[in-house]
Amino acid sequence: MAGLLDRLGRFSFRRRWSVVVLWLLVLAGAVTAAVTSEGPVNTRATIPGIESQDAFDLLAERFPDTPSDSATATLVFVAPAGGQLDSPANRAAVDTALATVAASPQVARVTPPAAGTSISADGSTGVASVTYDVPSAEVTDESRAVLEEAVDQARAAGLTAEMRGSALKSPTAMSATELLGVAIAAVVLLMTFGSLVAAGLPLLTAVIGVAVSFLGVWAVAGPLGMAITSGMLALMLGLAVGIDYAMFVVSRYQEERQKEDDAETAAGRAVGTAGSAVVFAGTTVVIALAGLSVVGIPSLMKMGLAAAGAVVVAVLVALTLVPALLGMAPNRVRSRAQRRNGRTTPRVPVARAWMRLVLRRPLLVTVAGVAVLAAVAVPALSLQLGTPGDASLPTTATERRAYDLRAEAFGPGSNGPLTVVVDARGASDPQTAVTAVADDLAATEGVASVSPPTFNEQGDTAVLTAVPTTGPTDERTEQVVESLRDARPGVERDQGVSYEITGTTALDIDMAQKTQSALVPYVALVVGLAVLLLLVVFRSIWVPVTAAAGFLLSLSASIGVIVAVFQWGWAGDLLGVEQTGPVMSLMPILLVGIVFGLAMDYEVFLVSRMREAHVHGVPARQAISTGFAQSSKVVVAAAVIMIAVFGGFAAASEPLIKMVGLGLAAAVFFDAFVVRLTLVPAVLQLLGERAWELPRWLDRRLPQVDVDGANLGPAEARPDLALTSR
Repeated sequence: MAGLLDRLGRFSFRRRWSVVVLWLLVLAGAVTAAVTSEGPVNTRATIPGIESQDAFDLLAERFPDTPSDSATATLVFVAPAGGQLDSPANRAAVDTALATVAASPQVARVTPPAAGTSISADGSTGVASVTYDVPSAEVTDESRAVLEEAVDQARAAGLTAEMRGSALKSPTAMSATELLGVAIAAVVLLMTFGSLVAAGLPLLTAVIGVAVSFLGVWAVAGPLGMAITSGMLALMLGLAVGIDYAMFVVSRYQEERQKEDDAETAAGRAVGTAGSAVVFAGTTVVIALAGLSVVGIPSLMKMGLAAAGAVVVAVLVALTLVPALLGMAPNRVRSRAQRRNGRTTPRVPVARAWMRLVLRRPLLVTVAGVAVLAAVAVPALSLQLGTPGDASLPTTATERRAYDLRAEAFGPGSNGPLTVVVDARGASDPQTAVTAVADDLAATEGVASVSPPTFNEQGDTAVLTAVPTTGPTDERTEQVVESLRDARPGVERDQGVSYEITGTTALDIDMAQKTQSALVPYVALVVGLAVLLLLVVFRSIWVPVTAAAGFLLSLSASIGVIVAVFQWGWAGDLLGVEQTGPVMSLMPILLVGIVFGLAMDYEVFLVSRMREAHVHGVPARQAISTGFAQSSKVVVAAAVIMIAVFGGFAAASEPLIKMVGLGLAAAVFFDAFVVRLTLVPAVLQLLGERAWELPRWLDRRLPQVDVDGANLGPAEARPDLALTSR
């Protein structure tokens, strides 16, 4: 493979203008396709295989005239201290506010507070419901402004008024903190390469690759039923790996130019060696992302495939566009020091000092590193999956205040009622049977109240609302749902009817259980396939095993950080976490898919340099020093860039974005600095020559793939290997 990529790099360098024009044509085609397409869709996400989804489908079938995915809003009104909401003045204030909302063009129905159902027992608090004609993603800013105007009118009349609901969810915009991460990436690139041209090249090629992939996802989103989240994940991950892969090639080109005057030859060797690492690192990322298909959530599968496509584009850009642009500035890519000192080998004093420390006491370093990661991972044992809702927002948010006011007046369960769909087609008297079901539900421990049934036109299906005594994210609410479902066989036998439970709370519970049950098979799949791939790359048993074990350690540690901050509240004040709650259900799955790919990037690039030295005749333990000295600077730079980018998301105000950002930043830190730059060299030092051993019977059966440049030149022609191994 190294020889093939070497020729590709030379071709791209030599035919640089043709390659650049070709990529510009691809970009223009992606722009045209995106502009003429319908773009991402806002259809309701489906999750087959869970009861909440089955109940939702039954509702859509039996109540076809009721919109299933319309946006909603809830307005909470509280009378002044000691007052009643149904007093003439307060009632007039509520009616005026709701009349303002009803006049909004997108509003379908407004249900005012009513005694006995949506007015509290003491008469001080009332809840009004607003239903829209469109999904939440299509609610306009003007409609949201009308809600704010209505709330302001009620407040001006002396009432306490707050609002919450899906209609208030506006698209998340990029903030200054996220842009700061990109700025930090530019500074790190400049410090790494010592050249403005070399620093700008990875950013330029990454932006081009991301533009192609994002616009491509946008173009196919309509026919494939993709939401905007698929494009956003492709954007984030495409930018991350795009910078990484271009850095690897540019860094190797700088090294090759120190011992090779011919720029075209240096570009070919850079693509043949670093490009081989890019190909196999990218393949592991694609495996991890495509493996999201096994989870059984179509929207997650589409996100994974979209991001995998972005990674493929990033690999192609690194192998073709990067050497083409190197050909346009073959000397300016080199740092001033390199141009001034000619063939001088770059000095990396910090890397060599750390390397000596690690390799002098490898057993102690290994034990200490594993112990640290294991300690950080301890909170992961208490992982609780769910969907952080308005309760996790800061108290300055109107959604959080509305949540608290409703919980105080109607009980914590009122913020997460359960929807019970009763199928009474098999009952001789549906009315009596449904009434009996409602009585049984109300008598269940943990259920505060059950609403009167609402029947469809045929009278064979009814909807009940059961309000738990505990909040939506409380573990006791999950026990209530399980109790109601466990009692179903008896109800079917006694009443001749069946029921299913759905609603936001039940959906969150079912999704958490589904993702948790899929986590272990998913991890086993991606790790197993990656081990096989690394087995082919490194011709070693121990290197793939240590790579997988290190990833599991860093993954566990990052989940431990998330649990400690978002469930336990540790350092919550520093990160703006005002309320603890469950970890987002999809978070562990996404962590596995994204972090595994980035971890294998660092593993392949770092260890491939060690193997390259060993293949060219350097003894095993000296090869560790050689590979570490040559690649550690780029690995550190890539990790710092990723931490900066993801850390920008951790500073966001949206709780879900904050959780994703913190989890990814922590995972990259642990994997790059603790695992790849510490534990991996220490373990390879302990193994010595055994690290590169492979049973003969297995060696004969594995395909021969040259990824370390063994066929690009003998050891004598590689003075960098001999020099750095001394």
